[in-house]
Amino acid sequence: MTTDSNAWNLLLDDLERRRSDARAMGGPDRLERHRAKGAGGRLDARARIDHLLDSGSFREIGTLVGPGGAASGTAPADGIVTGSGTIDGRPVMVGAEDFTVLGGSIGPGSTAKRHRIAELAERDRLPLVMLLEGAGHRPSGTGGAEPGRTPTDLIQQARLSGRVPLVTAILGPSAGHGALVVPLSDYTVMTRDAAVFTAGPPVVKAALGEEVSAEELGGPDVAVASGLVHDVADDDRGALDMVRTWLSFFPSSAWSHPPRREGSDTGSRPVDDLVDLIPRRSTRGYDVRPVVERLVDDGRFVEVQSGFGASIICGLAHLGGEPVAVVANQPAVRAGTIDVAAADKAAHFIQVTDSFHLPLVFLTDNPGVLAGTASERAGILRAGARMFAAQTQARTIKVQATLRKAYGFGSLAMSMVSFDGQTISVALPGVTLGAMGARGAGDAVGADEETAEAIADAEATAVYRSASRLGFDEVVAPGELRDVLLDAIRRGLSRRQQAPEPVARTAIAP
Repeated sequence: MTTDSNAWNLLLDDLERRRSDARAMGGPDRLERHRAKGAGGRLDARARIDHLLDSGSFREIGTLVGPGGAASGTAPADGIVTGSGTIDGRPVMVGAEDFTVLGGSIGPGSTAKRHRIAELAERDRLPLVMLLEGAGHRPSGTGGAEPGRTPTDLIQQARLSGRVPLVTAILGPSAGHGALVVPLSDYTVMTRDAAVFTAGPPVVKAALGEEVSAEELGGPDVAVASGLVHDVADDDRGALDMVRTWLSFFPSSAWSHPPRREGSDTGSRPVDDLVDLIPRRSTRGYDVRPVVERLVDDGRFVEVQSGFGASIICGLAHLGGEPVAVVANQPAVRAGTIDVAAADKAAHFIQVTDSFHLPLVFLTDNPGVLAGTASERAGILRAGARMFAAQTQARTIKVQATLRKAYGFGSLAMSMVSFDGQTISVALPGVTLGAMGARGAGDAVGADEETAEAIADAEATAVYRSASRLGFDEVVAPGELRDVLLDAIRRGLSRRQQAPEPVARTAIAP
């Protein structure tokens, strides 16, 4: 064996030892304790990446980062595993906090790694997925960042807004700086035993004297109810599968179009059974989900944020093989009245899907926005206006169908009003319209019986009077609705005659 070969072997052996130290994470004991947590057991950081990405596709960045060098073993990979890989063959950047190394806390090296993968996501125009389970910034004296002018990963993460998809999965306790990527994200899922908060229970007790558990402070009941987190999964694998599913509807960046999906149910077909799903009486509640499922390909509708703002449903589907974003009033909840939570949910969803060029499908059936002192104090006008601004400023394809009724501000927020950039706007026969319902209108003007009857009659025939002045492009039978929407989407796709660009806005509002 030559001298050069011996020298290379020594170098390669040293490299492999350093890599092994880093990949050992917190060591066998800590890994075993970590994997035993939760009802179904948790995956470690590297196993999470392996489950999320296509098999064998992960390419690590910053393996040897850590205070004192990897050989010291003080903080292997500095508590976060970062790199690139593919999901369904498409490249993504990924970072996974390693709770077995100093509680997944953030030091100078891990800050640099977080910044680096966000920087590469922006430069290479790729989605960024962050898998969270960490304690926030590391205290000084334990390898933590000292005050000074250093790169802050959160600034770079914010630069991704509206340009590349930013997705997070909370897979354990996530506190402080690490958790701040959650409100910036386009989509976030958490496991049932996870928690997310500005500061954990020990800090809360020290600062406020308040005794509180992690679950009470930031578990799913808190994070979903506040609108911070979109969905909840039973365990790590379920959460990571939800991330993969969500990304499958989106392009890699705002510089590309959503990926088309081939399937058996992408063509025209009647949906005559909608008459059995949509009650004729406008005051009767019904679940709009089966309506959506009949309209979209294969009946496959992936609802997003079902535990928040339940009087509007938002979700992803395919129509004619094209990924679409559905925003539908939910008459089963408060008759579909738009409250603050529903408006905030819809506004964010509209901005995210518009940013990545998914066509928007609005299914309108509401009696307006929620009135009353509690709603006004909660800011319904602000929230309703935010939703209206989001949809009227959307530059993607918009198709809209009014199913039974739409009153006042609720019709504007749901993209029903004419000449609001819709590729098509249609209504079913019998749709009732107006500034408010006939009964409320009659009471507002102190109408006698004859006048009230005239108001009610005008409401019932409003759809045809509106159509006579092109208030709707067409009044259609329920059985025709899928084909009408499908043809409009296909026609709207003809606008894709040049490479897409990011939507001109500062950022998506958290």
